[in-house]
Amino acid sequence: MNDELNSTPLCAANLTRRSLLTNAAVLTAGIAAAPMGLVSTSSAAAPAARGPVTGGGISTRKLGQLEVSKVGAGCMSISANYGPPAEKSQGIALIRRAHDRGVTFFDTAEVYGPYTNEELVGEALQPIRNNVVIATKFGFNIKQGGVTSHPRHIKKVVEESLRRLRTDRIDLYYQHRVDPTVPIEDVAGAVKDLIAEGKVLHFGLSEASAKTIRRAHAVQAVSAVQTEYSFMERSVEKNGVLAACEELGIGFVPWGPIGMGYLPGYMDRFTTLSSKSDLRHDFDRFLPESMEANRPIVELLRQYAEARNVTTVQYALAWLLARKPFIVPIPGTRKVAHLDENLGAADIVLAGDELESLERAFAALQVHGGRMNAMQMTFVDDSR
Repeated sequence: MNDELNSTPLCAANLTRRSLLTNAAVLTAGIAAAPMGLVSTSSAAAPAARGPVTGGGISTRKLGQLEVSKVGAGCMSISANYGPPAEKSQGIALIRRAHDRGVTFFDTAEVYGPYTNEELVGEALQPIRNNVVIATKFGFNIKQGGVTSHPRHIKKVVEESLRRLRTDRIDLYYQHRVDPTVPIEDVAGAVKDLIAEGKVLHFGLSEASAKTIRRAHAVQAVSAVQTEYSFMERSVEKNGVLAACEELGIGFVPWGPIGMGYLPGYMDRFTTLSSKSDLRHDFDRFLPESMEANRPIVELLRQYAEARNVTTVQYALAWLLARKPFIVPIPGTRKVAHLDENLGAADIVLAGDELESLERAFAALQVHGGRMNAMQMTFVDDSR
């Protein structure tokens, strides 16, 4: 995902997540600052830290009628999919630090681990349960593979998630992937029953098409839709999903808001991702040729971020926040310095000529490689 960009401006001027780690006294070598699951990378010098860091409170936004912090916390990568799991104590400390910094919105799923991420989130948030919003997801057949959203299954697994999360209600319950064998009306109806019972407060959909969103919303109000969305991944702007959310008053929660870890700028064609512990290792955009070809995208973000004296990560998140007032990104990390950097985006306001100039520059670039591998994409609802 970057091509001719030479390594000097990218590494020396904007590897600021590494510099933040340096300032936090946890960087002992180049590999220590790499994203989880990174086995080896090309080396680079760590520059001085840059950019704003939030002070304490974070303003809020609405996902439907659900009020949450403007930037949430995606908890998956603490336990799974982006490398070996972190120590439980590290994960708990990070989640509580996020709340101390003003985050009230925490995202997990039964399939992360599986199960271990829900357990971690539940333990971390139990002392402050009434002060936070917990989102989790159902819909994968964890034991047999594939997806399943039969109403009887939903009503079974919700009890298991409630137990792991140490709570009596789930604030936002997403269908993780659309099950083509079960009418979405039946899924919405099952969640509607859970809402009536008080076990679920709000209904969400993940990787659902605009058509599916509309059908579900007609049965039970959808509060939020979660789909990959970032400066370099903009499918939701073209397939009607973002427009449907705006029309229906549904919030939008981008996962992978910093390009699944690519946009910070320290991944290149020499980066190796573990085939055993990193889900991205065979994703199209993380193949060596794609990471090299997409380097101009990172360079473009870097240039605009430097002009604002903020980090590339902060600028990428601020860009998402500027797209629509109902967007709440959920960047994930297991490092305190990265968390603090992410939250700095909440204070950055982008508008007007700056965004127009950025869009013109982006339009001249090409994004290389598809979103995920073929197997993962079979679970993405593309019904029209």
